[in-house]
Amino acid sequence: MKVKENLIQLLQKDGVDSDLLNKAQAYASDASVLTQELVARIPTPECPYYGREIWEATVAALLSGRNLLLSGPKATGKNILCENLAALFERPVWDVSFHVGMDAASMIGADSFDGSRVVFKPGPVYLAGKYGGFAVLDEINMAKNEALAVLHSVLDHRRVIDVPGYERLQLHPATRFIATMNYGYEGTRELNEALASRFLVIAMPIISEENLCRVLEGRFLTIRKSWRDQFVKLFYELNDKAEHAEISERAVDLRGLQDAIGLMQFGISIRTALDMGIVNKCFDPHEQQLIRDVITARIPDRDGREVFD
Repeated sequence: MKVKENLIQLLQKDGVDSDLLNKAQAYASDASVLTQELVARIPTPECPYYGREIWEATVAALLSGRNLLLSGPKATGKNILCENLAALFERPVWDVSFHVGMDAASMIGADSFDGSRVVFKPGPVYLAGKYGGFAVLDEINMAKNEALAVLHSVLDHRRVIDVPGYERLQLHPATRFIATMNYGYEGTRELNEALASRFLVIAMPIISEENLCRVLEGRFLTIRKSWRDQFVKLFYELNDKAEHAEISERAVDLRGLQDAIGLMQFGISIRTALDMGIVNKCFDPHEQQLIRDVITARIPDRDGREVFD
């Protein structure tokens, strides 16, 4: 896979331990042969995750057979890292987006009528366990603890899914679970001890200035260095204000910043693009004005095409 080859070259260049990379490749080779349908589930990351220490820690955890919990605020690249890990290990991915209404059937599966009889319709956790995939449990602390209890036997040494009335599934050896969580979101709750103990936890750091430059250059190949630097400084100014509770974390939106720069390629003015990507995601007029003041002080309002060569 070209994507995997490029990723490995980047990781080697960044100094990620070669022994870990070799073992990750061996892991992918030893896993079961995938059908075309399953190969289509292997993600193609929009951009690489940058961070040697995090890479080494997560790869080692997955190689050791453990499950991962990536904890951190916005703009730490949790989901990007999940995609990159699946690409490196060449594993199909099933995403489970948690919410307060999540129940066991949403994860494991439930009875379904196929027109002539009642059959078991497997859920994403069941399918990942059956085919040796990676199940990404996104914002796991959004769900109620009683709903998550069904995962206990999946995540501990038993590694089984026992569906009453149906067969007992022993998880494929290549199956791994990667959960993400952010305590700052509305509706999140404390993860109970029993569930947290089944993960190795990594506190995800906010992206460094150097790596943010690499992200923007990788996505926007013709972006001018002077403008790139201004956008990077803007991002960290907003982050600093959020850390000091002057504005909310809504404005610290790396996706929004990239989406705004993408609009600029079509000639949308810089200020309008930043309004759409960042400012208007905060719905309080006073907060919007605070964010615009930060933008105005740093970014002149020009035709967006001027940002690119």
